[in-house]
Amino acid sequence: MRHGLRVAALAATLALVPGSGHGETAKAKPVTPQRTKYVEVALTSDLYPRLTPKEKGMVRLLIDACREMDAIFWRESYGDKRALLGSILDPELRRFAEINYGPWDRLNANAPFLLGVAEKPKGAGYYPVDASKAEIDAAAAADPLLKHPYTVVRRETGGKLVAVPYRVAFGEQVQSAAGKLRAAAVFAEDAGLRNYLELRAKALLDDDYRPSDLAWMDMKSNGIDVVIGPIENYEDQLYGIKTTHEGYVLLKDKEWSARLAKYAKVLPELQRGLPVPAEYKNETPGTDSDLNAYDAIFYAGDCNAGSKTIAINLPNDEQVQLQKGTRRLQLKNAMRAKFDKILVPIADHLIAADERGHVKFDAFFENVMFHEVAHGLGIKNTINGKGTVRAALKEQAGALEEGKADVLGLYMVAKLKEKGELGGRDLTDNVVTYLASLFRSIRFGATEAHGRANLAQFLYFRQMGAFARDAGAGTYRVDVPKMRAAMNGLSEKILKLQGDGDYDAVVSFLPKPGAMDPVLAADLARLASENIPTDIVFKQGIEVLEGARK
Repeated sequence: MRHGLRVAALAATLALVPGSGHGETAKAKPVTPQRTKYVEVALTSDLYPRLTPKEKGMVRLLIDACREMDAIFWRESYGDKRALLGSILDPELRRFAEINYGPWDRLNANAPFLLGVAEKPKGAGYYPVDASKAEIDAAAAADPLLKHPYTVVRRETGGKLVAVPYRVAFGEQVQSAAGKLRAAAVFAEDAGLRNYLELRAKALLDDDYRPSDLAWMDMKSNGIDVVIGPIENYEDQLYGIKTTHEGYVLLKDKEWSARLAKYAKVLPELQRGLPVPAEYKNETPGTDSDLNAYDAIFYAGDCNAGSKTIAINLPNDEQVQLQKGTRRLQLKNAMRAKFDKILVPIADHLIAADERGHVKFDAFFENVMFHEVAHGLGIKNTINGKGTVRAALKEQAGALEEGKADVLGLYMVAKLKEKGELGGRDLTDNVVTYLASLFRSIRFGATEAHGRANLAQFLYFRQMGAFARDAGAGTYRVDVPKMRAAMNGLSEKILKLQGDGDYDAVVSFLPKPGAMDPVLAADLARLASENIPTDIVFKQGIEVLEGARK
């Protein structure tokens, strides 16, 4: 629901995340050098040289707009970027802080990696660090805007908690970004893209994003795209409500996209066949969904922090999803980089030698693609009057939804292979690649939504005998029939948890933040000892794109 947001003059209270130790000179703890977790990849695209001069001008403006999302996300995640980076003397640690958007290691349960830095606040920069949930709940009963996705919560001089709209809290940045989007719209020859850019600029200034989300869904023929604004809610670990700023600039690969277009049309049929009672699948997915492949040429903000996104399923607005579905964007250049630099080396160490040949990029692409498509399956509203699934499950909703998408994505791959829609390969490539991918994502950390979701899947599949570990070799072997049976069982379990809106049961099912199975932890430590990176970090921008042409 959208509300008219109340503007408050609170200039003295808008500094985000006042943290203990943040103003001190930051020194490294005596730990292993951190940047070995990441491998640098130049974010380039063969599609960029094909753009017209006008289109390249638009790309520059869109990148500049996304840089403003980067500035906002620093404030949401940590606070004063300049003060933090200026206090770090070691250049390697300074770069690591840039990658993490703060002094907390996103791939290590948000552990501080600098001396003098306290534990990361669960509410990040969205709530006063001295405000308890009980205090916020009590104040929100009188002012629901405190729990609105597009406000930050601040404490006035007298101690009262107040809601500050994003358009006020981040006024300078959103004004600049809106201006860049409007300037880019002037260059846009595609009418749908031009309309979206104008509406998204307006949304940044009035915090009403639904019209621009609907316009984004209507775009079909544009070759350039931008995802920008407050979108995901993973950073808010206190309530899972506040949305976080990010931006992507994307180039559509129309040849790849043409091959994928047919799969979005099978959603209603797949929804009807889900292995769950009828009441848990009684919503009809939007039929205007589409599925396309892109090269990403710029990341900013939330999507650029720690682990990097390789596919997108948006909008998150449940009303837009039910009306029009979602768009699924496969970021194939980023996906390829993760496969080559990370997934293949992981398989060489943790997958049984005679099964490593089943780890293939085509299977990885399919698994990731149908993960995004699977976000559209199941239901968005609980079956017992608890409201939306996201509202009922609060901060647990994100991790469970990612787990649902993983397992239903594999379910969809299996069903489409049975129908002959995915070529001649059997399911073995997909399930072995899936297992290797579990190891990859669990390394994101047990506080990150995808990491928690993948650890939950690993523990469930192990319990069901879907794979076995060779203790001597320290490698894993998939049992394909048992994996298929476990896949159906886990699909039913997650869909019921969502439909029931059973918060306590979800807490019991998902691993606690920071938890890790000891045997698995030892296996993952072997990967670190072999200097296999956990994720990628980008060298990006116009200079990189232009340099790739020379």
